[in-house]
Amino acid sequence: MKLTIIGCSGSFPGPDSPASCYLLEAEGFHLLLDFGNGSLGALQRHIGLYDVDAICLSHLHADHCLDMCSYHVVRTYSPRAPLPRVPVHAPKDAPRRLAAAYGMDDEPALETAFDFVPLTPGTFAVGPFEVTAAPMNHPVETYGFRVSHGGRSVAYSADTGECAELVKLAAGADILLCEASFAEGPGLPEGLHMTGRQAAEHAARAGVGTLVLTHLVPWNDPADIYRDAGRGGFDGRLELARSGAVYDLR
Repeated sequence: MKLTIIGCSGSFPGPDSPASCYLLEAEGFHLLLDFGNGSLGALQRHIGLYDVDAICLSHLHADHCLDMCSYHVVRTYSPRAPLPRVPVHAPKDAPRRLAAAYGMDDEPALETAFDFVPLTPGTFAVGPFEVTAAPMNHPVETYGFRVSHGGRSVAYSADTGECAELVKLAAGADILLCEASFAEGPGLPEGLHMTGRQAAEHAARAGVGTLVLTHLVPWNDPADIYRDAGRGGFDGRLELARSGAVYDLR
């Protein structure tokens, strides 16, 4: 299994990265976790334009799903279209919300390109992968994912505040992609995002091998987020997410 970070910028694309998007590959199958704004362009540096086999959307905030609209154009109107529909495991309101974002009432709905499957907590197969979805602590319907193949696993927090379900989901994972949107400070809202320290505390409780701090909001200094994480009691490998970074889990 190979993991490539396509986009890791939080809330909106930054100067060095698109918004959230992660590529997992095994046995020639290409799975995306989220498809945030700006990620379709960067994705083409790693796989072909038509090579996405399945998508899991954690939630329907624009920085996690908006390039679905662009990819609909690719799969519906390119010279190679029509192409087989891509399975999309997403919150139940995804077809309506993404059609509204696409914003063309006289165009076909996004179901010409995608086969939407409503998410519920639990484990299901996506190609060669075993995927587990669990509810996260965020103001809208949001799921974290654990993707496993060949005895290795990657957990992804999506957007969340402190969350016991994330610790369960990530238990023993090789890599935890964990959001660290907030810099430490007074008055941070609960049930929205985490700091680097809180991400590290979750990783320590879950016993993961590597913690990758992601959803890095451009108005924060990543060095501050990394420093905060160093206070979270995690003694495994600690990294800041970087667009283009590749992890080979063989």
